[in-house]
Amino acid sequence: MSESLITLLVLAATVVLFIWDRLPVAVVAMLVPMALWATGVLTLGETVAGFGDPTVLFIAALFVVSEALDATGVTAWVGEKAMESAGTSPTRLLVTVMLMMAVLTALITPNGSVAALTPVVVAIAIRGRRSPSELLMPAAFAAHAGSLLMLTGSPVTVVMADYVEEVSGQRLGLFSVAVIGAVLLTATLGITIVFGSRLVPRRTPRRSLRDFGAHGSLLETHYALDSDEPVMGREIGVGEFIVPPRSAYIGDEVYTGMVTDSGNLIVVAAHHRGHDIDKEDRRRKFRLVAGDRLLLRGAWDALDRAAEDPELIPVDDPESVRRQAVPLGIGAKRAVGVLAAMVVLLATGLVPPPVAGIAAALAIVLLGVLSVEQAYRGISWTTIILVAGMMSLSEAMQSSGAAEQLAQGLVSVVGNGGPVVLLVGLFVITAALGQLISNMATALIVMPIGVAAAAEMGVSPVPILIAVAVFAAGALLTPVATPANLVVMEAAGYRFGDYWRLGLPLLLCYGLAGVFLVPLIWPF
Repeated sequence: MSESLITLLVLAATVVLFIWDRLPVAVVAMLVPMALWATGVLTLGETVAGFGDPTVLFIAALFVVSEALDATGVTAWVGEKAMESAGTSPTRLLVTVMLMMAVLTALITPNGSVAALTPVVVAIAIRGRRSPSELLMPAAFAAHAGSLLMLTGSPVTVVMADYVEEVSGQRLGLFSVAVIGAVLLTATLGITIVFGSRLVPRRTPRRSLRDFGAHGSLLETHYALDSDEPVMGREIGVGEFIVPPRSAYIGDEVYTGMVTDSGNLIVVAAHHRGHDIDKEDRRRKFRLVAGDRLLLRGAWDALDRAAEDPELIPVDDPESVRRQAVPLGIGAKRAVGVLAAMVVLLATGLVPPPVAGIAAALAIVLLGVLSVEQAYRGISWTTIILVAGMMSLSEAMQSSGAAEQLAQGLVSVVGNGGPVVLLVGLFVITAALGQLISNMATALIVMPIGVAAAAEMGVSPVPILIAVAVFAAGALLTPVATPANLVVMEAAGYRFGDYWRLGLPLLLCYGLAGVFLVPLIWPF
């Protein structure tokens, strides 16, 4: 059996496994290089090369920067400003949310921006007396368009730029695809504003996300606190904890105002045996029983440690509360400064993109914005494994000649239609696969086919590669197409079949942009 046939069989099996959706995406992505090595298509070095690829390291670094912006309250501040500017107008609220999502995506990828801003959008919807489902799908689709405003906007565009430099020696600028992204963002805004009320379903979330923006005021009212200063601040916060059955703290003597054994937290209020400790009872000692609630105040890291104490149950995760309730918290200026420096390095091309990204991630840790553990947690390891694992399939398709064979078949189908018809064919393939498997995996499968087809026709591969990246960004018809689509599905309560109604006209816009607009900017 030829290496090209083996590669095509592995490709077919990979697509089937992705569609079957019974195995985790990361497992499928790891099976691909293992199969290619076991069948002798790739050497061991070629098999694992993707895990040390500079592009993969760059994508991981972008996740660290994204986590820093969220953890320091920068995204909460963005959401707060969005609410201030949107006012009560439904249209202005929708446009503000979509633009906010698109701009942030350009900096930190759709998955990062949607994950960070979904709670913010839910809070905006609640305060605007609207269903979160009315805003979350348009916001997620705006993120897809925003991913084309800068090369940092998506792992797909990062990989595409790497491909372009490899096959043509041309390094794309940071804003090279911005015109395409701006056109698609405008189309997304226009279609959503005009037809959104009929195309975006109203759903009830299965699990409501909490709005912690006014959590401090809520606790002050609930516990009747007398305080001249806010209970929530950049360094100090409060957390509500329940004493569970069989807790080691049951029977301990407690009173409001006491310092806990750790010396880092103060008991500022309590709810004992079903009754609040009112003002007259303050300082009265009582013994803890199961079900008592304690309101503890102290440094945020001390509250985080208390939340990990098995003898207490946190009512709300202090970390989640801090991210929403404290805009521009500790480290926010450093995080924004690092982000700005990374953008400058990427825009000027002073260093290769992976160097700029890794330097930014290192700066985030060295400046104390995130700990090493927090940086690790911020990385979407599923995405990293997916990209690295699927790179082996991309390499095999080129080295075995499988991509060339598929390209020859595609060229024979399009006949004498020329490169424009070739782009139409690539759009159909990318659009079909991109709704069923990861759009990142789809791009890595289709790009080598496009390069080989360009060589067959004797045209430049650059517009082909850029168009494929545009097509891949149009993964809008199903929730499984991207993690961003999945995130808003749970938060809004969408069903699987809800996406295509708004997604289909937008997908056609992506097709038109890739087929006709891209060649105007990058001629064949």
